[in-house]
Order: sequence, then structure tokens, then C-alpha cells
Amino acid sequence: MTRYRIAVVVGSIREASLNRKIAQAMCAATPDSLDCRIVEIADLPLYDPDLDDNPPDAWIRFRDDIACSQGVLFVTPEYNRSMPGPLKNAIDVGSRPYGESVWAKKPAAVATASPGGIGGFGANHHLRQSAVFLDMPMMQQPEAYFGGVSDDKFADDGSIADEGLRKIAESFGHAFAGWIDLIHKGRHLLACDPAGSDGERPAIPLSS
Repeated sequence: MTRYRIAVVVGSIREASLNRKIAQAMCAATPDSLDCRIVEIADLPLYDPDLDDNPPDAWIRFRDDIACSQGVLFVTPEYNRSMPGPLKNAIDVGSRPYGESVWAKKPAAVATASPGGIGGFGANHHLRQSAVFLDMPMMQQPEAYFGGVSDDKFADDGSIADEGLRKIAESFGHAFAGWIDLIHKGRHLLACDPAGSDGERPAIPLSS
């Protein structure tokens, strides 16, 4: 079985973050094909192009962690109908210097959690918009907007105690594992045959 290293990026830097709890629980529930590790973003200095020639150690560490992963899972709250500033900064840090983005081509998914009813819908879609420019194939379905999330939804060991929330998180995690596998296996097949034909199957003509 192929095992993929997954970088989990949590948008909230709060110590008791609900989204961190969701991310940890989701990682524990994903299939063995995924090796999920949270990549910290709280220590990243604000992106400044003047530092590109001599990047801070935290930038180097973060870029290396993302670069050596085979996929990315974003789990974030919503701030003012968008993603939190630390997450946007992490995206910017990883995307530079220009032409050296560590995000490019990495399959990804996004889950948003909030005590509110809409579950971080705005943040979810703003992040998807950035992923388009970053050239990250983003899982479309199932969508994950976890609403009504609170501390009492979790057990003392960090697992999700609420049965409904747990089932949705597990379903999302399994779908993400399938997405990662699909993208990597499909990319391998395309790389073996850039022209789209392996010489054995006849080409299918376009309809006139």
C-alpha cells in the first residue's frame, strides 16, 4: 500500500483551537494510507519580499515541510468572512520566491469549522480561490463546513464525542485519502504517457 505524507495546516493559532481539535481528530480517523502531520504556522514572520534573499529560519522550515509532503489538508475557522491572517501569510510564504512555490501540484482539501451555523463557508471558498492560483488540485466533494462546533463536542482524549460530527469527519477523511491516491496515480499514468496514448489502445476520435 502506498503511504502519503500529508501536511495539515490549521488556520487558527489559538492553543485551544476548535479547528486544531477537528484536524487532530480527522487525522486519527483517516486511513493508514495517509501519514498526517500538523505543520505549524504561528512562528512565521509576515511575508516580505525583501527577505527572499535571506529568508528567516521559520520560513525555511515551513517551506521544507510543505515541499516534502504529498498532499495538504487545510482546516481553518473563518475570520470576517475570509481566512485568518496567519493562514494567508503561510500561503504567501510558501508561494514565494516567484516560480518556487511549494504548493504547486499538491492535491489538497479544505475543511472549515465554526461555532456558527454556516461553518466557515466564506473562508472555505476564499481558500479555494487561492488554491486555483497556487495550482493545487482541490477536492470538490464532499464539502466540509462544520457548524455548531464547541468544546463539548470532544472527549477528554481529543476524539470527537458527538456522533454526527464524528461520522462526517470520518467520511471526509476517507474521501480525502481517495482523492490523494487518485491524483497521484493519475499523474503517474499521465507521466508515463504524455501524449495520451500508450501505443496499444486506439485513439477515440472526436465527434464531428
